[in-house]
Amino acid sequence: MIFKSMDALEDEGFEGFKTIEELFISCSIVPKVKGVYLVLRDGSKEPKFVQKGVGGYFKNKDPNVPVSTLESKWVNDTVVLYIGKAGCSSRLKSTAQTLNKRIRTYMRFGKGKAAAHYGGRYIWQLKDYKNLIVCWKTLPEAQSDPLALETKLLNVFYNAYGKLPFANLKI
Repeated sequence: MIFKSMDALEDEGFEGFKTIEELFISCSIVPKVKGVYLVLRDGSKEPKFVQKGVGGYFKNKDPNVPVSTLESKWVNDTVVLYIGKAGCSSRLKSTAQTLNKRIRTYMRFGKGKAAAHYGGRYIWQLKDYKNLIVCWKTLPEAQSDPLALETKLLNVFYNAYGKLPFANLKI
């Protein structure tokens, strides 16, 4: 798996490639099935972070962290900022969430609303968050659950870069 370009991700079966600004308007293009999704950024410019991002609160927790934390989490030479999943079935938990529902919840959080999507919150402290791109990969019902694919992608990323994607806090 190559995380250095959007073309490489498209070759791996990811689709969509919509900006957050577009998804703020409508998530109707996002499939209503389970899968994994990525938040991407063109790596040609250095990131600029803000002290107080636009992310909402979940369970009254402030989503913002110090800029020094964001700087230390940054990963160079990749377009991938966050890897997430929608829908999973494991012995520990089960959810019927779809990509559409999960990404809509993420966009709601990014609009400053209270939403159950605390993961990936660091992206909302990027000055150019509206230009970030979201893509997804759907999984057929017969295929293994998105949790397994998300974990695999996080492990492959970690092995390639020595750390998790910028906005992922754990595997």
